[in-house]
Amino acid sequence: MPQFTQRYRLVVLLGLASIFALVLVGRWLNSTKRGGQGLAEPFRIAGNLYYVGATDAAAFLITGPEGHIVLDGGYPSTAPMIIASIAKLGFSIKDVRVLLNSEPHPDHAGGLGVLQQASGAELWASEASAYPLASGGDDPDGILPLRVLARIGVVGYPAMRVDHRFKDGDAIRLGPLALTAHITGGHTRGCTSWSFHVRDGDRVLNVVSACDLGRLATSQYPEQEADLERSFRVLRGLPVDIWVTCHARWWGRYRKFVASATAKDPVEPFIDPEGYRAYIDSAEAELRSGRLH
Repeated sequence: MPQFTQRYRLVVLLGLASIFALVLVGRWLNSTKRGGQGLAEPFRIAGNLYYVGATDAAAFLITGPEGHIVLDGGYPSTAPMIIASIAKLGFSIKDVRVLLNSEPHPDHAGGLGVLQQASGAELWASEASAYPLASGGDDPDGILPLRVLARIGVVGYPAMRVDHRFKDGDAIRLGPLALTAHITGGHTRGCTSWSFHVRDGDRVLNVVSACDLGRLATSQYPEQEADLERSFRVLRGLPVDIWVTCHARWWGRYRKFVASATAKDPVEPFIDPEGYRAYIDSAEAELRSGRLH
């Protein structure tokens, strides 16, 4: 019996040590994970709207006289790229007052905590996204293995402070800046698209940051298809001149950036309502075909 007890204790200790090692390795991997992201040249899209993201994990800076807004934060390991890009454009991370998010996955939300610490900015989140952000990436609709790994720190990102929660249709204001939140669920419950105006010279342009519209195999919930159907309708109803989304390749970041360098009107390549409609049409076709991401 004593021998059995000793062996049992050894098994328990080895199990606990394995879990501890897994957590440490997972956290190290998360801290160094970049998802293949590289440094991208920051640039002005139009007026006071700038691109400050990586090669594909997008992030945007909207500047104003009473402080700036950053939309999306990339990975924790790529957030320093955002800070460096903001500085290269002649602005300071210390002047960022508001942090916004499209959806709470690590490649778009993981770096928000780093940006929050560097700037002291307040983080706004939809009701459904607030818990994943505050818990470090635990998605209540995710499959169980991923939830367990998130809770023990193997996947996900450092938990962050959510200062404010908004509802569908709320406007987030900072001085003259105003961004309207549109809950366009389906990819995640709280996935948020944003609409706002940008003044470029004597013209006012309608900008939409559209949320990811892909249905995930690893995160599903009963109302998911209905949410996506509603999201398609909402996004189609928004006036659009310039559109962006959380993955730069989807809206043609590099192509439009290169074209703007030689265009008589450098903003013209970013004016793309046709591309916006094609993005929604493609997502709707995927839903009809049953394709999962």
